[in-house]
Amino acid sequence: MQVLIFEAAVFEYEKETKGRPLNQGKNNLPQSDRYARQVRFPSIGETGQAALGDSTALIVGCGALGSVIANTLARSGVGRLKIVDRDFLEYSNLQRQVLYDEQDVKNGLPKAIAAADKLSRINSTIEVEPFVVDVDASNVESLCEGVDVILDGSDNFEIRFLLNDVAVKHSIPWVYGGCLGADGQTMTVLPGESACLNCLMLDGPPPPGTSPTCDSFGILSPVINLIASLQSIEAMKILSGNRTSVSQYLTVASLWESELRQMDISGLRDKVDCPTCRRGEFRWLSGDRESHSAVLCGRDAVQISFPGRDQISLDQLAGRLESLGRVEANAFLLRFHIEHYVMTVFPDGRAIVSGTEDLSLARKLYTQYMGS
Repeated sequence: MQVLIFEAAVFEYEKETKGRPLNQGKNNLPQSDRYARQVRFPSIGETGQAALGDSTALIVGCGALGSVIANTLARSGVGRLKIVDRDFLEYSNLQRQVLYDEQDVKNGLPKAIAAADKLSRINSTIEVEPFVVDVDASNVESLCEGVDVILDGSDNFEIRFLLNDVAVKHSIPWVYGGCLGADGQTMTVLPGESACLNCLMLDGPPPPGTSPTCDSFGILSPVINLIASLQSIEAMKILSGNRTSVSQYLTVASLWESELRQMDISGLRDKVDCPTCRRGEFRWLSGDRESHSAVLCGRDAVQISFPGRDQISLDQLAGRLESLGRVEANAFLLRFHIEHYVMTVFPDGRAIVSGTEDLSLARKLYTQYMGS
């Protein structure tokens, strides 16, 4: 039933927008006033503005961080935006995802489609290309074709390490960002020049179930706006030809404590034996580290597994999840009941999500409550 409703909503949307493409492209509207205040900034000027207009940015994830980034870059005149998101809108998104409103939720559209429509009405002189896909090792390189910068609007480290691999392999600058509670952090990666995400986290991402998520710990919108704004200005530096102004720091914000800290990572690349940028090992891009999802025939369930990943503590996981839904656990597995789904988790991080055969939905639920 959900699928039918969703398809009907998309059909109605396509009828309403027929003849008005989302990516309308450059037109002949006068632009002397649109970017006047931005052009007056000395480091941008006419030359930098023209460079922005000739650039392409890929935004992976158009939820909290991604919607702020997309809104900022569209208004700044970045000529082409590629928006990628696998999810659809819910009312709980409106607290922090600035591109959307209640009508967007009622329309039942995917975030990428709703974002593209809104952005095309904000700035009809740019191209906006939406992709409703789950980013993985099979499609990430094609999504990155022709882009000048990659911006992280994702919600899990699996995608971030995948972006790090493809960025380093193809020498594409990318800007990492992440938020939880009232805390956030960001860093910019210039392949071949600066440290990459793997330099910073040599052991890889934390195992599934060991770190809190937005659904288990919560998140406040001000930190989203701050981190996304820092990501956006880094992208603008790169795209406008001001690469030397790019930050050499990992910036960490703790807004509840009113703290802003910076860690100098300018020399980190030369100090560590990074498998990605020093040895050219792209383990996430090869699919070796990626989660594997499969529909379990006849069981209305999807299995998600992580070959070769570290063990997790079921006791610690139970402690994090018990306030969110019913938890049953023994020494061998944990069952977490949320809405009409049941997630059965094993010590190796493998999970069976019962109540759906939708791979994307199962992965979304896993990311929401288990992390990456």
